[in-house]
Amino acid sequence: MREGPDIARIASLVGDPARANMLTALMGGTALTASELALEAGVSLPTASSHLSKLMEGGLLTVASQGRHRYYGLAGQQVAGMIEAIIGVAEAVGPKRVRPGPRDAAMRTARVCYDHLAGEQAVAMLDRLVERKMLLRDDDGIRLAPAGAGHFAALGIEIDGSARRPVCRACLDWSVRRSHLAGALGAAILDKILAEKWARREKASRAVVFSPPGRQAFEKVFLA
Repeated sequence: MREGPDIARIASLVGDPARANMLTALMGGTALTASELALEAGVSLPTASSHLSKLMEGGLLTVASQGRHRYYGLAGQQVAGMIEAIIGVAEAVGPKRVRPGPRDAAMRTARVCYDHLAGEQAVAMLDRLVERKMLLRDDDGIRLAPAGAGHFAALGIEIDGSARRPVCRACLDWSVRRSHLAGALGAAILDKILAEKWARREKASRAVVFSPPGRQAFEKVFLA
């Protein structure tokens, strides 16, 4: 075996259908209990617990205890980005399922990707921010432009520039096949959208649904 990262081990963890369903369920950014993840995976609670142990050992999940419950979540942006990228590959080359109606349409328009906005609206937003030179995009990725910090501060968007997390990061969007904005700024923008009540999270879904006035406000701020 060649030296280097053990890709096969990570692939085997993600490749199990039950574990894949669990990881996808956690892409909404909400921590879930073992019972909730068992329902998402379509397996019994003991089987789910076994899968969760393997995902924990593999470094793909974190767990937090609160009272009698243990809540599982993805182990950070890197894991979320990997899952989003795999979804994109599966969408492009994998077997196609029959596309259901409104929920999938809503997911393609706008959805949560771990802690930031994804979908057609998010990709359009990143393109426009680059066009307006609030963000800079080159071969090294995406970064905040000199004018960007003041622009976002004026909108009431506070950027967490903590050391371990990039301010801006490109995340490949599985439904559009182009990048949307992740990182601390991407998370702060989603927080702004929800705090202003321009949009709401769909229950039991990653979909983000804009109200008509909310869509107008979002487009005025980020797409104009």
